[in-house]
This record gives sequence, C-alpha cells and structure tokens, in this order.
Amino acid sequence: MVRLFAAIAIPENIGRALVRRQQGIEAARWRPLEALHVTLRFFGDLREDIARDLDTELSAVGGRPFEIGLEGAGSFGDGPDIHAVWAGVRESAELRHLARACETAARRAGLKEESRHYRPHVTLAYLRRPEPAEVGAWVQANNLLKSPGIWVDRFGLYSSHQTKDGSAYRLEAEYPLG
Repeated sequence: MVRLFAAIAIPENIGRALVRRQQGIEAARWRPLEALHVTLRFFGDLREDIARDLDTELSAVGGRPFEIGLEGAGSFGDGPDIHAVWAGVRESAELRHLARACETAARRAGLKEESRHYRPHVTLAYLRRPEPAEVGAWVQANNLLKSPGIWVDRFGLYSSHQTKDGSAYRLEAEYPLG
C-alpha cells in the first residue's frame, strides 16, 4: 500500500515567504519548505496496481498552464479542535478545473468520489490542542497574506510517509500541462 495525493508544488521563493510566517503558535508542527503544496486530490492508501492505474489516468489529464496566487490565511476546526493553519489560494477556475480532472482520473482508476468540498490551500502547520486565542491572533496577523503569481505548468503525484517529525512527501510522477 502506498499513500498518494496529487498536488502543485509551491516554488521556493513563495515557500520561503510562507516559512517566515511560521511562528506564534506554541502547539504548531510547522511544515518544512519542501512539504508546502496545494493539494488537488488526496487519494489515500492504495494498492500498487491501483496506483499504477491512477498514474495512467493522471498522465492523460490535459489542460493549459495557468497562474494562481496565495491570498489570506485561516484554520481548520474550531476551539480545541483546531487542527491546522493555512494560506489560502485565490479563486481560480483553472485550478478548480484541474482538481476536477484529478477527481475524474481517480474515479476512472476505481476510487470512490471525494466527499469533502474542495478548498484549495497550503497547510502551514498541523496543530495539537492549540490555544484558540493564539490561532486567532496568528490568522489575524496573516489574513492579508498575498503572494506574487505562481505559474502552474505541471502537477505531481506524491507519496506520503510518516516520520517522527510528521509526514514526508516524495514526488512519484510529474504531469506537464499544455
């Protein structure tokens, strides 16, 4: 079994600016620069044969290159159940189209439809029982976040592996657009 997801990598210059914002929440496990990405579709734990089928389907995803930008900040969960803080992604029809294409590829590979609403973001930290006031202060301090444009001319299939420091990701395949 291999845990897989499709994502767009965050360029180093944008990632470094995000890393500078990673402070101010005691209970945060801040994500390293190389782990920053915009998830298109999380596939979960897959058998090797299904993973190969998924790779075949993702390689057929078309589309033209486009630009996205990061905008705003927020958190997932409420009160003691807050479990992550993130940088938002500016609304993009092209990004939503690419995410839908990854969903279609997953369905063609035999996976169940994703039940969660797609909300593009870059996870900056996972949290364990944080002080809600600290999280609120962090969101308020970072809610005007705005990045330069990020040119998207490819996306990747990544595997996720648990380590003592959290999840580590490895690029398994890359799919060009255009």
